[in-house]
Amino acid sequence: MSTLSFDYTGQVVLVTGGARGIGRAIGRFFVDAGAVVYLLDFDGDQVAATAAELGARWARCDVGETASVNAVVDSVVEQTGRLDVLVNNAGILRDSVLWKLTDDDWERVMAVHAGGTFRMTRACVPHLRARGYGRIVNVTSYSGLRGNIGQANYATAKAGIVGFTKTAAKELARFGITVNAISPNAETRMISSMPQRKRDELTTGIPMGRFADPSEMCAAIGFLASPEAGYVTGAVLPVDGGLSM
Repeated sequence: MSTLSFDYTGQVVLVTGGARGIGRAIGRFFVDAGAVVYLLDFDGDQVAATAAELGARWARCDVGETASVNAVVDSVVEQTGRLDVLVNNAGILRDSVLWKLTDDDWERVMAVHAGGTFRMTRACVPHLRARGYGRIVNVTSYSGLRGNIGQANYATAKAGIVGFTKTAAKELARFGITVNAISPNAETRMISSMPQRKRDELTTGIPMGRFADPSEMCAAIGFLASPEAGYVTGAVLPVDGGLSM
């Protein structure tokens, strides 16, 4: 069986939410493809451990805070002299039916998902524009397209990422910067924390009959982040085993 391979030698890649799950898998993928990878995460201890395991660099970053984002992006460019790829993957859950959602539950989820995608992109754009090249890949969700009980905050934020992706793609295309998104359906800590009944219910709705391993998201991201994908922008690619059909 042939092996799909990508060459990112010399490129600098930022991955938010890099400590665990999909972010960790993305980090491993880009390290193996030769990139200089910075894993960013709010959990400094865990992201440091993950980076040491993968051979990546790391920084503690709260994507919900502008000062934290700007400091990290400026530091990366100062250290490396360049920036090529940004993967906006950071996310949290604070689930509850909407009449029980607190303001804090709403605001924090919005700040990390939609706000984090915005802040990281805004901080990276000047550096990408200066080079006339860049690849931005955002992580959205099926919940953002169809909704999900108990996730009014999360679904709203993920739907917002779709709109942000398409708007940013239109604004940045003339600078050689593409902006795309994937909609994943992978086995992560968020999925494993579900009650078995709910998990089984969700699994029956997946035509392929299973949740993906996080590593199965990497080929799609690798393509969208590649130089060869320079004419693909504003796309939202489902990588979900047919869930969104």
